[in-house]
Amino acid sequence: MSDATIPTTESAGAEPGPRGTALADEAAGLDAADPLRAKRDAFTLDDTIYLDGNSLGALPRAVPPRLADVIAREWGELRIRSWEESGWWTAPERIGDRVGRLIGAAPGQVVVGDSTSVNVFKAVVAAVRIAQERGAHRDQILVDEATFPTDGYIAESAARMTGCTVRPVAAGDVPTAVGARTAVALVNHVDYRTGRLHDLPGTTAAVHTAGALVVWDLCHSAGALPVGLDAHGVDLAVGCTYKYLNGGPGAPAYLYVAQAHQPRFDSPLPGWNSHADPFGMAAAYTPADGAVRGRVGTPDILSMLALEAALEVWDGVTIEDVRAKSLALTDLFLRCVEDYVPAGRVRSITPAAHAERGSQVALRCAAAGEAGEVMAELVRRGVVGDFRRPDVLRFGFTPLYTGYAEVERAARVLAAVLKEG
Repeated sequence: MSDATIPTTESAGAEPGPRGTALADEAAGLDAADPLRAKRDAFTLDDTIYLDGNSLGALPRAVPPRLADVIAREWGELRIRSWEESGWWTAPERIGDRVGRLIGAAPGQVVVGDSTSVNVFKAVVAAVRIAQERGAHRDQILVDEATFPTDGYIAESAARMTGCTVRPVAAGDVPTAVGARTAVALVNHVDYRTGRLHDLPGTTAAVHTAGALVVWDLCHSAGALPVGLDAHGVDLAVGCTYKYLNGGPGAPAYLYVAQAHQPRFDSPLPGWNSHADPFGMAAAYTPADGAVRGRVGTPDILSMLALEAALEVWDGVTIEDVRAKSLALTDLFLRCVEDYVPAGRVRSITPAAHAERGSQVALRCAAAGEAGEVMAELVRRGVVGDFRRPDVLRFGFTPLYTGYAEVERAARVLAAVLKEG
């Protein structure tokens, strides 16, 4: 169905016909057998069908009481003592290790803090510096041409700082585009518009064969599917925590630096928090060992500890189970859209092949200017996705709390909106 008009039955609408009833029954059966079903109770949810967790994850119930304790006791009573007694100082690495488990990174390689944009800047500049130690001729940064805009902006700035030029290429073409002049390739694991999953193992291997480094943006894959940073020899990676990791609006991002690169990781933003002796207040900078080199300034403790509480929902969960449910949810949604939505109104731009699909479905509206109005009406009817200009309806599927029956109903409401429009 990718990049093709989705055929549908004419009887689709707010109420399912015989085929719709069968799909609804199938969804109910899948919910009953879902090994992750109990995790839904760990989130604050209502009757809204929330399919926008790829923009902002739902609130885990553990977060409000944890923050109340942080504010009232750790800050209100212990005050500055909490940097030691409450573990505030070590939070970036401690929480980084929890994130690391979900992206296939052994302890000591992930630090939490700053925004994704800031971490992209650190990673790209540091990667160029490492590459240029191997040869000054490495003066090119490859960038996924469909990247989230900020990554491109940051790459341009990093290039100006390091004497490089930026070369945009399709993510799938990076293995053939990389060459002797390449310093680093900056690639998105999952395309934020289409949900296309790119080949992390193959691309990483091809970049390494050319003698360059790779930085992966994991914003739309961490918490949704296996990543395997260590297993695939990734150099550096960045990502946010407010999507599938449910860390909350503006939650701190993370930076992965493979252990092998840590001694040569030369951050363009050296700060007192990454100093080998941060309280020595020396005029000269001496970097700390390990992932601590990725820190800059004082950690944003309130949002960081909210993230730590949010990550508790992952206790007892394997990313493989999450991936299996993600694929089953998106498969069901595509089938329901195929059966319910009037013919020719939308087409999927998300790959049908499991190996090429993240945890979202993007549908392109056929009628010009229609997508924004369609999404607004879906939201009014209790189905929350998001709209990407000019013509894309984007639906994210968060396996920890999204149910199969919700997915079937969302497709039915979409069909009703399009039939009425």
